[in-house]
Amino acid sequence: MEQRRYSATHYGYFESQVSHPVSSAAAHEAALPDPFLPELFPLQQASLAEKLLPLQSALTASRTLAILLLPDDAVADPLLTLTTYDRLSTALTVAQVTGQQRLCRYYASRLAPLPGPDSSRESNIRLAQITQYARQLASQPALITAKSVQQLEQVGLTAADIVTFHQIIGFVSYQARVNAVLQAAMSLPLPWLPPQSPPPDADRALFGLQADWQARIESVELRYASAQQLEALTWCQPQPAFKHIAWLLAHDAPALYHWAALQSVLLPAAAGKEADVVTLVVSRINGSPHCFHAVEHPLRAPLYSGIATAQAQADQTERALMDASALLTRSPERFCAKALQALRDGGCPESTLLPLLFHAALVNWRNRLMQTLGE
Repeated sequence: MEQRRYSATHYGYFESQVSHPVSSAAAHEAALPDPFLPELFPLQQASLAEKLLPLQSALTASRTLAILLLPDDAVADPLLTLTTYDRLSTALTVAQVTGQQRLCRYYASRLAPLPGPDSSRESNIRLAQITQYARQLASQPALITAKSVQQLEQVGLTAADIVTFHQIIGFVSYQARVNAVLQAAMSLPLPWLPPQSPPPDADRALFGLQADWQARIESVELRYASAQQLEALTWCQPQPAFKHIAWLLAHDAPALYHWAALQSVLLPAAAGKEADVVTLVVSRINGSPHCFHAVEHPLRAPLYSGIATAQAQADQTERALMDASALLTRSPERFCAKALQALRDGGCPESTLLPLLFHAALVNWRNRLMQTLGE
């Protein structure tokens, strides 16, 4: 079996396994769809490819995460019981919520040949609970409560299962929004969808006084941590985004490692006050108080009352960023070339357009971990 490392990762533990012969590797990969941008990568124009050059490391890290979280054959483990079917059905559910038809086709085609769970009552209840939770977290994360997480434990998910499950939902939420942004950048037409209103923004009551973040499930303990988990923790803990949640996410050490790698290359590409505005808007809509209060910006106080209130106090560029971030968060299926043009018209430099929108997609992922796995 060939040990294969991706260019964005140079770590000892976190490698992908490729079972086909080395001699056929290039031909095999050429025939496979891009695991992060299925159906979209072959359509990229030369002009877009040039704009994506600063984001190639982020795209490579995203592809690695796609392979890691959604493999063709998940390895059985007593502490990680999620099957390939569980993972892909979750990915399909999130893709359906976001309205990204290319992703829906991709995950449906991978799911179709797989045997489903057995027909026992317990298996049916487990799958129904997983599906319901994934749909809720993908659409209205603010409605997830401690009881919702406990119900996952009640249907048999382990702590490692729950962490990986949330990483999959967060990843596909991010993937869907990056795909929406690139479709808009390529001026691809939107598919017809029946008119529907997006879910309401999170209640302002969620953004009151903040105590220290506390995990809702048991974190990894130092005395029991494996070498793999310790390596992941050593890599990610210096990053501010992992201050509270690293030991919990270490239940899935490879996912933690590569998620930290993605943030380490994407966050610097979208640094500055503009990125702070994006973080505030996305976190306000999703109802993530810890992500919201972690940002110091003059617009944070008016955003507490709502997006419309803050827009009245924002400048032209900030309003354009708020509109684009809000649309991408609430209705990624409606994000189109017109939204990108509005950013340009609002004074957002061309060089920062894609990095800031990728950042908005990443914050959607982070929100779904911080506000549901702890409080």
